[in-house]
Amino acid sequence: MSTFKSFEELGCWKEARNLRLYVSKVIITKLPNNEKYALIDQIKRSARSVGNNIAEGYGRFHFQENIQFCRIARGSLFETLDHGIIALDEGYISEENLNELRIIHNKVLLILNGYIKYLKSQKGK
Repeated sequence: MSTFKSFEELGCWKEARNLRLYVSKVIITKLPNNEKYALIDQIKRSARSVGNNIAEGYGRFHFQENIQFCRIARGSLFETLDHGIIALDEGYISEENLNELRIIHNKVLLILNGYIKYLKSQKGK
């Protein structure tokens, strides 16, 4: 952790930012207004939560707390994907939109899992 000066340098946070931007600029724009207080609110909050929890964990400066916030971020990541599946099932987005969301999701997941593994390895030192 000491090699990073800010959470903004973390690969997992950078990819979480890409996820949030994709959700807000592509997915949400396709959802109807009647979903404003339901699906739109839910997917917006879960996508934001991924990066928010990575940043908050980084700010804790204790490996175990950081790991816990990264696990919460991982849960929000899966929640975001589930909201995307709901959007597809409701006919709001295309299969192509969902596949792009899956690609971004998988990239965030891979990097986030690597970061969690790194934090676990540093915890005992």
